[in-house]
Amino acid sequence: MLVSATEMLKKAKAGHYAVGQFNINNLEWTKAILQTAQELNSPVILGVSEGAGKYMCGYKTVVGMVNGMMEELNITVPVALHLDHGSYDHCYKCLEAGFSSIMFDGSHYPIDENVAKTTELVKAAHDKGVSIEAEVGSIGGEEDGVVGMGECADPKECKAIADLGVDFLAAGIGNIHGKYPANWQGLSFETLDAIQQLTGDLPLVLHGGTGIPADMIKKAISLGVAKINVNTECQLSFAAATRKYIEEGKDNQGKGYDPRKLLAPGFEAIKATVKEKMELFGSVGKA
Repeated sequence: MLVSATEMLKKAKAGHYAVGQFNINNLEWTKAILQTAQELNSPVILGVSEGAGKYMCGYKTVVGMVNGMMEELNITVPVALHLDHGSYDHCYKCLEAGFSSIMFDGSHYPIDENVAKTTELVKAAHDKGVSIEAEVGSIGGEEDGVVGMGECADPKECKAIADLGVDFLAAGIGNIHGKYPANWQGLSFETLDAIQQLTGDLPLVLHGGTGIPADMIKKAISLGVAKINVNTECQLSFAAATRKYIEEGKDNQGKGYDPRKLLAPGFEAIKATVKEKMELFGSVGKA
């Protein structure tokens, strides 16, 4: 059912569009993203951070939920289940649990150690037909306790990691996780261009997709970005819709407190956000 992300991202890079990675946190999140991908005939990547994996009881639960949902919702578009910002140990746990894609974030290690661990994980992932993403240069902001300043990656280090056989590469180009501060300088397209020139056909990944202006997203795609991660934006739209429902007192009307009713506006808000992103990234109709 699940597929590795390699093929969908190669197609995206060649076709000058990007596939969205949308992080999941529970059943509502997963169902909203899968249904939207199917409705728009778009490939999709479900991202799971270590914290979200723990919240959902563990990686086996996540794999069981996603596989069951895909079968019962008749999902036919390509879906990859991807570990986001994985540590060395958790990459192995996800390979064992049945994930179809992993990300090893070795960006905080000295480059030699990042290279050694990535080399080992590339072999372990490819032996199972699983795709692997690596990271060079930290992505700013905080994600599950990993805090990065948003440094720009060194294109030569990117080439060194790309040459290890990873399937796609996340490179810091001034992007951050979470909301962007008012004094954000924007993306460094100079860095992105230099990285693409050295890494050739390798699909590049843009983390921290929330809040990056549409024109910058489109320019990044034109420079080789084939995967864009979105998490915070879905969380914000879910929270806003849920708040509105409660502030309007709808949870006190009839059985409005039933979680199926209480979470419905947030569910629809996630679908709307995912649709908007898939249209912006150009992946609609590309399944």
